[in-house]
This record gives sequence, C-alpha cells and structure tokens, in this order.
Amino acid sequence: MSAADRTAELEQLIAEFEKSGLRELHVVRDGVEIYLSNDAGSIGLSTGVPAAPAPSSPVSPAAAGTVPPKPAADPLPAAETWPEGAEIVRAPYLGTFYRAPKPGSPAYVEVGSAVTAESELCLVEVMKLFTTVRAGSDGIVHAILSADGALVEADQPLFVIVKG
Repeated sequence: MSAADRTAELEQLIAEFEKSGLRELHVVRDGVEIYLSNDAGSIGLSTGVPAAPAPSSPVSPAAAGTVPPKPAADPLPAAETWPEGAEIVRAPYLGTFYRAPKPGSPAYVEVGSAVTAESELCLVEVMKLFTTVRAGSDGIVHAILSADGALVEADQPLFVIVKG
C-alpha cells in the first residue's frame, strides 16, 4: 500500500470515528497502531509505540488523541473544612471518574447543585463497565473531590454532600 493510500485510509478512519459517537478507538493494522479519543482527559497510548503518520487534513487534537493531560486537580479539601454533618460519597471501586455521561455533555452536578438520594453524580468506569454513582441522600453538593477523567481508588471520597 502506498503512502498516499495509507494516508487516505487514515483520514477516512478519523472521519468515521468523528461521526460514530465513540469515545475511544484503538486500531492495529499492518504494523501501524493508532489511538483516537474524544476524551480530553485521555492519556493515550503509554507503550512508547511510534505514532502513525500525520494525516494531511487538519484533525482536532482531541480526535487525534494528542491533547496533553489535564493538570492535577486541586488538593482535596481537608475533612475539617467540611460542614458539620456532611456526607461523603465514595468510589465504589477502582476506576476512571467521569463527571458527565459522555464527552462534551454537561456534568451531572456542579458545586451548589441540589441533589436527591437518587440523583446521579458521576460514572466510574472499569474495563468498559460504567457504574452510576448516586448521591445516597438529599442535600447540596458542597465539594467535588476528583478531576474528570482521573483514576480513583475504591472507597476514595468523590463528593461532599451537605444536608439542606
């Protein structure tokens, strides 16, 4: 396959990916490996694999998986700064924390949002299995303790909810 054919095929793959609504795509074919992501928090491939040749048409950095990682989140507020009677919503297990149902969508909640026990706060994903994390009690979101796209550990505090 000529370089021009390969470039055209790569451009077609990127165009199809952008139309598909997929969040990530990883393809290995004929010795070429490509990773595409619409998730700005994605770290991409970390295997040291050389990148595929760049397509000649412009591609958004998020689609090409070349967006630099987000800076680290602000340090967690100390527990003593939480209001009296605050409830902590914790990660159900190790996984990736997502504040929105899909990239580009508004976050489920923001600081100051009123929530009920059944309100969805975020998603935690592990091995393509997404679990909705619910508030568990009525109140107001006082703090969000993890950055979107960050790896969270089991039982890690994610939100501070204040009865209200």
